[in-house]
Amino acid sequence: MTTHRTQKPLSDAPYPDTDCLIDARLHALDRQIVDVEGRPVGVVDDLELDDVLDDHGVPPAQPPRVVALLTGNTLPARIFGGRPPTTRLTRIDMSVVRDFGITVRLTRRHDELDRTWAERWVRDQIIRRIPGGSRDPR
Repeated sequence: MTTHRTQKPLSDAPYPDTDCLIDARLHALDRQIVDVEGRPVGVVDDLELDDVLDDHGVPPAQPPRVVALLTGNTLPARIFGGRPPTTRLTRIDMSVVRDFGITVRLTRRHDELDRTWAERWVRDQIIRRIPGGSRDPR
Protein backbone atom coordinates (compact mmCIF):
# COMPACT_ATOMS: atom_id res chain seq x y z
CA MET A 1 0.00 0.00 0.00
CA THR A 2 1.37 3.38 -0.97
CA THR A 3 0.55 6.45 1.06
CA HIS A 4 0.94 9.93 -0.32
CA ARG A 5 1.59 12.82 1.98
CA THR A 6 -0.26 15.94 0.93
CA GLN A 7 1.49 19.16 1.69
CA LYS A 8 -0.47 22.25 2.63
CA PRO A 9 0.80 25.55 1.22
CA LEU A 10 2.28 27.91 3.78
CA SER A 11 -0.04 30.62 4.98
CA ASP A 12 0.71 34.31 4.44
CA ALA A 13 -0.47 34.98 7.98
CA PRO A 14 2.24 35.91 10.47
CA TYR A 15 1.68 32.64 12.33
CA PRO A 16 0.57 29.63 10.28
CA ASP A 17 -2.13 27.20 11.33
CA THR A 18 -1.22 24.78 14.08
CA ASP A 19 -1.31 21.82 11.65
CA CYS A 20 1.30 23.51 9.43
CA LEU A 21 4.63 22.51 10.91
CA ILE A 22 7.95 23.69 9.54
CA ASP A 23 10.93 21.58 10.53
CA ALA A 24 14.10 23.69 10.21
CA ARG A 25 16.29 20.62 9.77
CA LEU A 26 14.14 19.41 6.88
CA HIS A 27 13.04 22.64 5.18
CA ALA A 28 15.87 25.09 5.84
CA LEU A 29 19.24 23.77 6.97
CA ASP A 30 21.81 22.74 4.36
CA ARG A 31 19.84 24.41 1.54
CA GLN A 32 22.06 26.00 -1.09
CA ILE A 33 21.92 29.80 -1.19
CA VAL A 34 22.18 31.36 -4.66
CA ASP A 35 22.32 35.02 -5.65
CA VAL A 36 20.04 36.80 -8.11
CA GLU A 37 22.16 35.52 -11.02
CA GLY A 38 22.09 31.90 -9.81
CA ARG A 39 25.67 31.89 -8.50
CA PRO A 40 26.22 29.86 -5.31
CA VAL A 41 26.78 31.91 -2.17
CA GLY A 42 26.84 29.17 0.47
CA VAL A 43 24.48 26.92 2.39
CA VAL A 44 22.13 27.62 5.29
CA ASP A 45 24.11 26.56 8.35
CA ASP A 46 21.89 28.06 11.04
CA LEU A 47 18.90 30.32 11.55
CA GLU A 48 18.63 33.47 13.63
CA LEU A 49 15.28 33.59 15.40
CA ASP A 50 13.46 36.58 16.86
CA ASP A 51 12.06 36.61 20.41
CA VAL A 52 13.73 33.40 21.60
CA LEU A 53 15.40 33.58 24.98
CA ASP A 54 18.18 31.06 25.44
CA ASP A 55 17.17 29.83 28.89
CA HIS A 56 13.41 30.29 28.70
CA GLY A 57 12.55 28.56 25.43
CA VAL A 58 9.80 29.62 23.07
CA PRO A 59 6.61 31.19 24.39
CA PRO A 60 3.69 29.05 23.11
CA ALA A 61 1.46 32.04 22.29
CA GLN A 62 3.98 33.60 19.93
CA PRO A 63 6.06 31.25 17.74
CA PRO A 64 9.53 32.47 16.76
CA ARG A 65 10.18 34.25 13.48
CA VAL A 66 13.25 33.68 11.31
CA VAL A 67 15.02 37.04 10.90
CA ALA A 68 18.25 35.91 9.22
CA LEU A 69 20.05 32.99 7.63
CA LEU A 70 23.51 32.20 8.94
CA THR A 71 26.14 30.75 6.65
CA GLY A 72 29.82 30.09 7.08
CA ASN A 73 32.50 27.49 7.53
CA THR A 74 30.87 25.01 9.92
CA LEU A 75 32.56 21.83 8.68
CA PRO A 76 35.17 21.70 11.50
CA ALA A 77 32.41 22.04 14.10
CA ARG A 78 30.43 19.23 12.48
CA ILE A 79 33.48 16.95 12.43
CA PHE A 80 34.87 17.74 15.89
CA GLY A 81 31.63 18.74 17.64
CA GLY A 82 30.53 21.98 19.21
CA ARG A 83 29.34 25.17 17.57
CA PRO A 84 31.29 27.54 15.36
CA PRO A 85 31.79 30.99 16.87
CA THR A 86 29.15 33.45 15.70
CA THR A 87 31.95 35.66 14.38
CA ARG A 88 32.67 32.96 11.76
CA LEU A 89 29.09 32.99 10.46
CA THR A 90 27.78 35.48 7.92
CA ARG A 91 24.31 36.88 8.53
CA ILE A 92 21.95 37.19 5.54
CA ASP A 93 18.86 39.18 6.48
CA MET A 94 15.50 37.70 5.45
CA SER A 95 14.67 40.93 3.61
CA VAL A 96 17.27 39.83 1.01
CA VAL A 97 15.64 36.39 0.52
CA ARG A 98 13.45 36.28 -2.60
CA ASP A 99 12.41 32.62 -2.63
CA PHE A 100 12.79 29.79 -0.15
CA GLY A 101 12.42 26.49 -2.00
CA ILE A 102 14.82 23.75 -3.02
CA THR A 103 17.42 26.51 -3.14
CA VAL A 104 17.30 29.80 -1.29
CA ARG A 105 17.29 32.61 -3.86
CA LEU A 106 18.43 36.08 -2.93
CA THR A 107 17.57 39.49 -4.38
CA ARG A 108 21.23 40.61 -4.48
CA ARG A 109 24.42 39.65 -6.27
CA HIS A 110 26.98 37.55 -4.39
CA ASP A 111 29.54 40.37 -4.40
CA GLU A 112 27.10 42.70 -2.59
CA LEU A 113 27.05 40.40 0.44
CA ASP A 114 29.58 40.27 3.27
CA ARG A 115 29.73 36.50 2.70
CA THR A 116 32.43 36.73 0.05
CA TRP A 117 34.56 39.53 1.50
CA ALA A 118 37.49 37.19 2.22
CA GLU A 119 37.44 35.76 -1.31
CA ARG A 120 37.29 39.27 -2.80
CA TRP A 121 40.19 40.41 -0.61
CA VAL A 122 42.37 37.43 -1.62
CA ARG A 123 41.46 38.00 -5.27
CA ASP A 124 42.20 41.74 -5.19
CA GLN A 125 45.23 41.76 -2.90
CA ILE A 126 47.02 38.49 -3.73
CA ILE A 127 45.84 36.76 -6.91
CA ARG A 128 45.80 39.91 -9.06
CA ARG A 129 49.44 40.61 -8.17
CA ILE A 130 50.58 37.21 -9.47
CA PRO A 131 51.72 37.45 -13.10
CA GLY A 132 48.74 36.32 -15.19
CA GLY A 133 46.43 36.48 -12.16
CA SER A 134 44.28 39.29 -13.55
CA ARG A 135 43.64 37.50 -16.84
CA ASP A 136 40.06 36.42 -17.49
CA PRO A 137 40.05 32.58 -17.54
CA ARG A 138 37.51 32.46 -20.39
